[in-house]
Amino acid sequence: MPSARITWTQTRSAGVPLRRFTGQAGAIEVGIVEFDGSNRLWTWWSPLAEEAWGHAQDAEGAQHGFEVWLRGWLENFRPFFDGA
Repeated sequence: MPSARITWTQTRSAGVPLRRFTGQAGAIEVGIVEFDGSNRLWTWWSPLAEEAWGHAQDAEGAQHGFEVWLRGWLENFRPFFDGA
């Protein structure tokens, strides 16, 4: 898999790092990874598609899972851009 083009930034509140990361591709927020304390898993989801979500054992795994989903989802738009 090519190197990530998503920049993950950890959310902070009053200078304290939280268990939440926001992923951006340039200026666009594409994904969120946050710890789900009730299930004790890291959950990823995207504001780009309601049905896009998943779980992982750690934050890095959730970020990777999200990136795999995003690449596959964006592939659906290739015919649109190839015809431009």
